[in-house]
Amino acid sequence: MTQSPITRSTDNTTQIDHQIPPGISGWLTKIIYPLGQYIVLTGFFREIEIIGTEYIPYTGAVILAPTHRSRWDPILVPYAVGPYVTGRSSRFMVSINEVQGLQGCFVRRLGGFAIDTHKPSIASIRHSVELLHAGEMLTIFPEGNIFRDGGLAPLKQGLSRIAIQAAATKPGLDLKVIPIRFNYEQPIPKFRSKVSIEICKPLELTAYQELSTRTGAEKLHQDLVRSLKG
Repeated sequence: MTQSPITRSTDNTTQIDHQIPPGISGWLTKIIYPLGQYIVLTGFFREIEIIGTEYIPYTGAVILAPTHRSRWDPILVPYAVGPYVTGRSSRFMVSINEVQGLQGCFVRRLGGFAIDTHKPSIASIRHSVELLHAGEMLTIFPEGNIFRDGGLAPLKQGLSRIAIQAAATKPGLDLKVIPIRFNYEQPIPKFRSKVSIEICKPLELTAYQELSTRTGAEKLHQDLVRSLKG
């Protein structure tokens, strides 16, 4: 299928009522999302191209799996698939150092929750599974950290394990993993630069459920690597 790129226009600033999952501050999102839209649309980037909009999920349990190239990524994810597009807010899995101090206060109230990327706890994995069982949208950066060299860094195994566990422990869960590729004009985005966001074909968890847990997680991991490499 040929994907038609679109460019979001600067007149898309209408505030909408969107689905705010439990654990996310409603009043804060009503401030932060319009502010983020304004900054992204009219403040920093010259052009934002979004490819693969036909793959954007409007309902159901979803794991968004973006590459991580810049600190702009967590703002651009909801810009591309969040409240102004799908009417949905996403939960974010973030590293421990991102939930410290004042920044951490905002991150947690906007749906972020911490995980030790070097040694994930059972509690963090269980929380992720519970969010998916509730039909929420969950964003996990599978590379773990920001990598600016243009190549795909080795992916953490956690995303695939969470997805397989969530699907296995709730029959009928229509879970999708959606790879997203970020492409910036420069390794460190500059003012009035361009960014391309490519939303890739979803990986349907039903394709892995006939396999053993370990085999299914490994195959999902490999398929995710291929999708993110392009």
